[in-house]
Amino acid sequence: MVGASFDDVAANRAFREKYAFPFPLLCDTDKQLGIAYGAAADASAGYPARITVVVAPDGTVAKVYPKVDARTHPQQILADLG
Repeated sequence: MVGASFDDVAANRAFREKYAFPFPLLCDTDKQLGIAYGAAADASAGYPARITVVVAPDGTVAKVYPKVDARTHPQQILADLG
């Protein structure tokens, strides 16, 4: 599991440490990952939409959660993947 953000390395490190994320946060400063996965329409986006993309072991997209509520999503995705 990884996360991605438009923020730089220092901002992602601080965010990860503040919230004790147990996974790395990728820096998508050129916004190409966000555009490719539909979290941003184009490079002018100020920030990406909060989405989850589940990628299967074979590299295909297994499921997309286009709207994520950060308070309940961890339980939702664990139940779905369980």
